[in-house]
Amino acid sequence: MNIASPLRLAIAGMIALAVAMGIGRFIYTPILPGMMEELGLSPADAGWIASANYFGYLVGALAATGGWAQGRERQLMLAGLAATAILAGLMGLTGTMAAFLLIRLLAGLASAFVLVFMTSIVFGHLAAAGRNDLQALYFGGVGLGIAASSALLALLVTEHAGWAAGWLWSAAISACGFAAVALLAGGTSTASSVAGPEPALPKNPSLVKVIVAYGLFGFGYIVTATFLVAIVRQGGGGRIFEAVVWMVTGLAGFPSVWLWQKLAARVGLYATYALGCLVEVVGVSASVVMDGRTGPLLGGLLVGGTFIAITALGLQAGRQLAPQAPRRMLAVMTAAFGLGQIIGPIVAGLLAQASGDFFLASIVAAAVLLASGAIVWSAAPKSP
Repeated sequence: MNIASPLRLAIAGMIALAVAMGIGRFIYTPILPGMMEELGLSPADAGWIASANYFGYLVGALAATGGWAQGRERQLMLAGLAATAILAGLMGLTGTMAAFLLIRLLAGLASAFVLVFMTSIVFGHLAAAGRNDLQALYFGGVGLGIAASSALLALLVTEHAGWAAGWLWSAAISACGFAAVALLAGGTSTASSVAGPEPALPKNPSLVKVIVAYGLFGFGYIVTATFLVAIVRQGGGGRIFEAVVWMVTGLAGFPSVWLWQKLAARVGLYATYALGCLVEVVGVSASVVMDGRTGPLLGGLLVGGTFIAITALGLQAGRQLAPQAPRRMLAVMTAAFGLGQIIGPIVAGLLAQASGDFFLASIVAAAVLLASGAIVWSAAPKSP
């Protein structure tokens, strides 16, 4: 069987996350304002469509905990990538609320499969090869996908293309990404040190805290990650500026895991997670508090520069606390994360519809992020 080298596998994983997460999930953010204008969608409608995607993500994460996936991780990951491309194309070929809800739900399930199974494959092989430093390259794929999607939307803006073109072109890019991952990953499958089905998660209060905090983080970050471009559109920033803000978000995300990992090596994993949440609070608040273009740009920079890294730090903390059940831990934490993401856009959309803007929704998100950081800080191992 053709087993990829650690670097090649990390690059394959980076592309997989760029497709499934950076494009498959987050392309909705820059396309959303056009959908709201051309189709007459309300903020609440937009929130329900986003939450359908995150509900699918939750279902996919829970399904991934089962023993049925043992030994099939590579095939399921590739199936998720293929589905991501197909479903993106279908979004551009329909215009009804019911279809949007169903398609985005299935896309969420596909993205969860890619994340859970590709992470299981990549982390296992990198650990076995002593190349955990390449995890930062892997997670950088989310930022890479966001930056690619913003560049795509900027090009489509110059051509005065409608919202559907964004989905159709993202489908084409995703199909190319699928082919690249299949080629680079070769026949690489999981390299778990656990024989047979994984054991149950340990009954550890710190693990419970980390899982709860991870769910709160899912709620807190997703409000801005979903509605940031809509916030720019509401402020009259213009479509080119919308693409610039989303580009800044993606470019800030690409090196973020590497930078925050450096900090974690110096001050500890839990303290770095808490500090990342605090920085993100500033970004979420700035996007609606600061006037003009400064607020959205600062929001994109700080949210993009933290949310991928905090996601990785949370998973690493969970892996440390449940080393004998890495895939089960990953799936449970992804499920908690997904639950937070389901609730976040619904609450934000309803608050925005009631208040007329995204100020209150963003402040609520900032408060939840503070709580997430505080809980993880409290979960840190105490010195003897």
